Amino acid sequence: MWVFGYGSLVWNPGFETVERVIARLPGYRRSFCMRSIHHRGTPEAPGLVLALDRVAGGACEGVALRAAPERAEEVLACLRERELISAAYLEQRLELALADGRRVEAVTYVVDPDHEQYCGGLDLEEQARIIARAHGGRGPNAEYLFNTAAHLTALGLHDGELDWLARRVRDIAG
Repeated sequence: MWVFGYGSLVWNPGFETVERVIARLPGYRRSFCMRSIHHRGTPEAPGLVLALDRVAGGACEGVALRAAPERAEEVLACLRERELISAAYLEQRLELALADGRRVEAVTYVVDPDHEQYCGGLDLEEQARIIARAHGGRGPNAEYLFNTAAHLTALGLHDGELDWLARRVRDIAG
């Protein structure tokens, strides 16, 4: 079973992987388009988390993570508990293009644009202000941003918006 990581799954998959390969998902882009009321914010002061937003002609680079076949059901149950906590993500199986030329189907979590936590279209400055102050059950929202940006960069996957947000959040935080 393959899983597509584009945010925290890149640096904290929560399961043992038997293979990790850079991958590209066409038709989507990674963005802070989902309000977080559990992991990186609260209902009173939501944070923002990354989600895959459908965009014609877009593409998102991330990591394809392969779980051991005998652990697939266990991994899927853990992923569902983590990712489907508020039903703002939709679990889909989408085709990825791996950097080594293979094509695989992967469990992928994309945002539901009809869900109340969806907030696509926020400008970067507003995203930075929200991320700089939010804190949830898994820690500061800024930590989530910094970890994701750093791990993507270490993999050679540059995301200009995340890099800008990381610099701006550091400026706001002082």
